[in-house]
Amino acid sequence: MRNAFRGGVGYFAVVFAAGFVLGTVRVVVFAPAIGEPTATVVELPIMLGISWVASHRVVNRCRVGASSRDRLRMGASAFVFLMIAEAVLSLVLFARSPVEHLRHYAEPMAALGLAGQTLFALFPVMQRPR
Repeated sequence: MRNAFRGGVGYFAVVFAAGFVLGTVRVVVFAPAIGEPTATVVELPIMLGISWVASHRVVNRCRVGASSRDRLRMGASAFVFLMIAEAVLSLVLFARSPVEHLRHYAEPMAALGLAGQTLFALFPVMQRPR
C-alpha cells in the first residue's frame, strides 16, 4: 500500500508538471491563434500520452504491486492530488469561489478535461503488470 501511495504522489507530480507547462503554452500561444476549444482538444491526447508513459515508469520505479487494488490506489491518490492542485490554482489564479470552481466542470472543455483526468487515474490499472 505504501508503494502505491508513493507511486500516486510521483505520478501526480510528473503529470501535473507536464500539464502546467503544456497548459501555459496552450493558453498563451495556441488558444489565441486557434481558439480555446481547439487548443484544448489538441492538448488532451498529448497529456494522455504523457500520463500513460509516466504511469508505466512510476509503477516500475516505485514497485507498485501488480494487483488491481494497488494500481487503483496509485491512480486514486494521484487523482485526489490532481483535483486538490487544480482547485487551489482555480481559487488562487482565477479567483473563483469553490462553488464557481465546481460549476466550471459543467462547461464542455472543462468536462473534457475531467474525462481525461479520469483516464489518467485509471491508467495504472489499465496497464499490463510486469
